[in-house]
Amino acid sequence: MKLVATLFAALGVLLAAETASAQSIYPNRPVKILVGFTPGTAPDLAARILADRFSEVWGTPFVVENVPGAGSNVATDRVAKAAADGATLLMGGNPSLVINPSLYEKLPFDPVKDFAPISQVFIAANVLAVPIESPIKTVAELVAFARAQPGKLTYAHAGVGTSQHLGAELFKYMAQLDIAAVPYRGSTALMPDLLSGRVNMSFANIVNVLPLAREGKLRALAITSRKRSGLAPDLPTMAESGFPGFEAVPWFGLLAPVGTPKDVLDKLHAETVKALGVPEVRRKFDELGLEPVGNTPAEFAAIIKKETPEWAKVIKDAGIKLGN
Repeated sequence: MKLVATLFAALGVLLAAETASAQSIYPNRPVKILVGFTPGTAPDLAARILADRFSEVWGTPFVVENVPGAGSNVATDRVAKAAADGATLLMGGNPSLVINPSLYEKLPFDPVKDFAPISQVFIAANVLAVPIESPIKTVAELVAFARAQPGKLTYAHAGVGTSQHLGAELFKYMAQLDIAAVPYRGSTALMPDLLSGRVNMSFANIVNVLPLAREGKLRALAITSRKRSGLAPDLPTMAESGFPGFEAVPWFGLLAPVGTPKDVLDKLHAETVKALGVPEVRRKFDELGLEPVGNTPAEFAAIIKKETPEWAKVIKDAGIKLGN
C-alpha cells in the first residue's frame, strides 16, 4: 500500500509540475479571441489591435474569430463552454454581459459565474445618424418628423440588446415616438440600408458613422455619450439635444472562461494593460473614437455588477421587448 501511495503522490507532483510549466510558458499554442459582431465593428477592430500586439510580444498566433448572432450571445456562450486553459477568450461587452440578462427570459450562460474578467478594453459611443438625402438636420427636427408620421419611420440597429438597440428604444421612450425597429447582425451590416435610405435612422457605432459623415454620405445628428467626442467636437450630445441624462455607450473587455489558471489571467491582464499604454496602440484607438481603459479584473467585475440593475430598470421602464 505504501508503494501505491508513493506512486500516486509522485504522479500528483508530476501533474502539478506539468500544469505549472504549461501556465508559465503560456501561450504555447494559438489563441482565439471570439467577437460576437461582424468584422469592422468596434469590438472586432479593438480585438484585432490587441491580437496583433499579443502575437508580436509572445510569438504565438492570436486569431480573432467573428461569431455574430443574438446580440453577441452566441459568441459569449461558446466561450463560457470552452476549456478554461486560456486558448479561447472573449471580447465581451455590455450587450451580453449587462443588457441581455434583462431582455432574455433565460440565457445559456451566466455573465458573472461563467467568466473570469481580465480587463475592460475600451468605451465607445454611438452616433444618431440619418441618410444624407434626409431632410432632417437636427434631433428636434427628427422628433417633429416622427411625431407627424407615427409608425411610418424605421431605425436600424446592430442586434437585440446592443447599445445601439437600447439607445434607440430609450430615445423613443423619452420622446414618446412610434418608430419601427429593423434588426441587423452588426453595425457594418446595417450601413448599406442606412446609406441608401431604406431605413430612416440609426444609433450606429462612432467607428462606422464618422468616416461616412466626413465623406458626406451620412448626416450625424448627435452622440450618445455624456460628453462630446474629441473626434467630432461640433457634434452635440443627446443630452444637449433635449434629452437630459441620455447615455447609451458600448464598452468591451477581455474575458476568459471561469477556472482559467490565475497565472494565465495575470499574464493576459498585464499584457493588455501594457498594450493599451503603447503610443501606437493608443493612436489607433483614438483614430477609431475608442477610449482605452485597462482596469483590473476586480474593477471590470464591479462595472458589470453595477450596470446590470441600472439597465434592467431602463428596459423595464421603457417596456423594451425582444421583438423591438
